[in-house]
Amino acid sequence: MTQELALGIDIGGTNTAFGIVNRRGEIIAKGKMPTTGHDTPYHYISALKQRLDEVTGGISHERFAGVGIGAPNGNFYTGEIVFAPNLPWQGVVPMARIISEALNLKAILTNDANAAAYGEMTYGAAKGMKDFILITLGTGVGSGFVANGSLIYGHDGFAGELGHVIAVRNGRKCGCGRHGCLERYASATGIVQSATEWMKERNDASILRDEHPLTAKAIHEAAEKGDKFALELMEYTGMILGQTLADAVAITSPEAIIFFGGLANAGDLLFTHVRTHMEDNLLNIYKNKVKLIQSALPDSDAAILGASALVW
Repeated sequence: MTQELALGIDIGGTNTAFGIVNRRGEIIAKGKMPTTGHDTPYHYISALKQRLDEVTGGISHERFAGVGIGAPNGNFYTGEIVFAPNLPWQGVVPMARIISEALNLKAILTNDANAAAYGEMTYGAAKGMKDFILITLGTGVGSGFVANGSLIYGHDGFAGELGHVIAVRNGRKCGCGRHGCLERYASATGIVQSATEWMKERNDASILRDEHPLTAKAIHEAAEKGDKFALELMEYTGMILGQTLADAVAITSPEAIIFFGGLANAGDLLFTHVRTHMEDNLLNIYKNKVKLIQSALPDSDAAILGASALVW
């Protein structure tokens, strides 16, 4: 059988992960390399090709259906990475074309959260769903909106940026230049910023005051131990996220909202509050209809699986 394999490449700000995936979502081989340290995208691709050759050695080129690429600010329509602030190359990079020419394979590129949505739809918790929202709660908040079985890209390829809707009017300054974006509150970075601000303003006793540096994981662990300050942080974060999700539901009426990423691992400590505040703010016609689900993809491999799903 030919063309039963796909290459999945996830281009992150620090590292690039890649793997060979079959149609069942099994990773045959994988690896990673630094994204940084390459003067131009062409030097980067040259290094990436060398690493990929090591992983794919011995596998016939004819067995590959193509390569899928997830990247920050990746545009599905054009195959370009457009002004990605966390990548080492400035401006517009025609990444899909460069990779396609280097590997002599069809290449499809989209942003990393959209790739994760494809992964959930192909291999994970959204298998069989036609309407859902995938939300990644990591350093920022990423999202992919699927409606009627198709990912929503908008006219320019950049639709579905829930992390950059204004959750708090005149709120915290965001890296995008605006104020009050959801990701400044509901990401791993956001919950740490909430904790830091509250510690300066308040005198609550908390084991978190001894954490240097303070991390979202430490807040999660403190909440598990019953630390009242950490539990209040979880409730506040869940409130902001839940209220914003109620607005998102009114736009696409999803069957489910699926969560992925480090902060999502907080489980009920966070999502009990997300559920409460979402339901409290939903229009009556949407109440008690939307499932909140944890991703079914393994944390360490989800980016590779999501990228590879683009090929199928």
